[in-house]
Amino acid sequence: MAKLDSKIPSGPLADKWRKHKAEIKLVNPANKRKYEIIVVGAGLAGSSAAATLAELGYKVKNFVFHDSPRRAHSIAAQGGINAAKNYQNDGDSVHRLFYDTIKGGDYRAREANVHRLAEVSVNIIDQCAAQGVPFAREYGGLLANRSFGGAQVSRTFYARGQTGQQLLLGAYSALSRMVGAGGVELHTNSEMLDLVVVNGHAKGIIVRDLITGEITRYSADAVVLATGGYGNVANLSTYARGSNATAIWRAYKRGACFGNPCYTQIHPTCIPVSGDYQSKLTLMSESLRNDGRIWVPKKKEDCKKDPNTIPEADRDYYLERIYPSFGNLAPRDVSSRAAKRMCDEGRGVGETGLGVYLDFSDAIKRLGEAGVRERYGNLFDIYHEITNENAYQAPMRIFPAYHYTMGGLWVDYNLMSNVPGLFVLGEANFSDHGANRLGASALMQGLADGYFVIPYTIGDYLAGQKPGSRPSTDGTDFKQAEENVRGLTQRLLDSKGREPVSHFHKRLGKLMWTYCGMSRTKEGLEQGMQEIATLRSEFWQNVKVPGSAGTINQSLEQAGRVADFLELGELMCRDALTREESCGGHFREEYQHPDGECKRDDEQFAHVAAWEYQGEGKAPLRNAEPLNYEFTKMSVRSYK
Repeated sequence: MAKLDSKIPSGPLADKWRKHKAEIKLVNPANKRKYEIIVVGAGLAGSSAAATLAELGYKVKNFVFHDSPRRAHSIAAQGGINAAKNYQNDGDSVHRLFYDTIKGGDYRAREANVHRLAEVSVNIIDQCAAQGVPFAREYGGLLANRSFGGAQVSRTFYARGQTGQQLLLGAYSALSRMVGAGGVELHTNSEMLDLVVVNGHAKGIIVRDLITGEITRYSADAVVLATGGYGNVANLSTYARGSNATAIWRAYKRGACFGNPCYTQIHPTCIPVSGDYQSKLTLMSESLRNDGRIWVPKKKEDCKKDPNTIPEADRDYYLERIYPSFGNLAPRDVSSRAAKRMCDEGRGVGETGLGVYLDFSDAIKRLGEAGVRERYGNLFDIYHEITNENAYQAPMRIFPAYHYTMGGLWVDYNLMSNVPGLFVLGEANFSDHGANRLGASALMQGLADGYFVIPYTIGDYLAGQKPGSRPSTDGTDFKQAEENVRGLTQRLLDSKGREPVSHFHKRLGKLMWTYCGMSRTKEGLEQGMQEIATLRSEFWQNVKVPGSAGTINQSLEQAGRVADFLELGELMCRDALTREESCGGHFREEYQHPDGECKRDDEQFAHVAAWEYQGEGKAPLRNAEPLNYEFTKMSVRSYK
């Protein structure tokens, strides 16, 4: 059984991070040059971590499977980044951001980690502004803010509808500077396919060059994974198609515990599915809910009518009706389930009936079309490109979709997994969002981990490692890991099946959405596990992977990632089955209040479920880390 020591510092909540930084072990500047660190991933968390660690003097090797870090999925984040600056003078504070995040996650996040996140959020904005990130500004020159779901203050900093892109360019510029200075050795088109563990410590990785097919061993004193989330397990999601779980899944199979895999976020403002031909879904930023009003017809017979012909009296602005305190800015999980409920009642819109309206007619009357265009113009352009509809003249149609994963590898307060020397940042870890992530908090966590947490905490581990003691890549553990990668690669290529990889990915996605999507049941999850196991067996018997290993082979890349998704999907269902409560994005139909809201069980499930791999064909072991709230009372989560 894995040892889960959270290493949460003692003392008052607001003092824990300051106290911890003052007490953890340090590496002196001269010794930092003797340590090598591998950073896998170059999105916001990976780029910021690699750049900052190199600035401190460590030798860094950064691996990214894209041809450039600028293609990381962080670029897709549109709406903004949270920070408790209180520029609007509307009552925000570090404590309020902390509390909103804890409450938004339905009291299933670690208290100390969330407070640290709220604390360092204020530094992120200064860092990024200094890098030249073009945040929107008020008329007087101060940085502007807008509101996001789950908050009653304006704390979200933004750059029109391309905040993630601008923040990534800032982090990429810092990374590029250190590449030019020789502090970072950047490896593009390089996919991590295994973690190397030597004497119980993470000491390297096995990498495949996606252009040449060459498989290479790399050794280091510590390994940092910043590889994003696993939402593409559902096939159709808002993730970039290349986003995958392989790095963290291979680490899981080397002993790293997987925390809360069933905690996935369904985003309420996605453009609805239009056909089986789609490769991905597109998100309309949550920022649109500042000025857009969400509604469905009150009468089923109106659902196929032109929305502009439906009178105001026949429209149900259901979020404003059910959650008057937060209205259209209710949290994502709450808003998504409410949309599903409307569609289940037969009041959904669009050809499929799986859609609700996001209407800007009131905002246009109030601000003018030019005012709305100034705030959201590029988002309206994206909507037009995809639907060929003009959202200035008719309401947008939206529906929930897989968007973010709150689960990930288990980490302690130092962001180190239960495998010593393996650190996990950003969406790849489980630590900060509980059972539901508030909007605009993903960018906040990625940059907090990379710029302001890991540069301190990794030294605590490295100080206990003798400089220059990293193992040779000629060792037995490296050889065995490389053989494992080559064996899996050859097994995929040797399969003489008839179906392409996409065939299995689509089928897995439908199973995940059906049995482990917006709502779950005991019977459904048990059925899902059985069907996924059957599908996985069929995959290995009937998948067709053309080409060879010694060249560019996207079918081979995809096959390895889908093989991992098939295993991860079953673990997600298993985790959801064992969590017999409803909380945040995890909604078990058996556990709900009469009004349809989540019914938590704090007595039995106020803990992190950390799954430990037990070997091929064996059920994983469920470990639990209790969530001991010292300063926050777990209360009924209400947005009414």
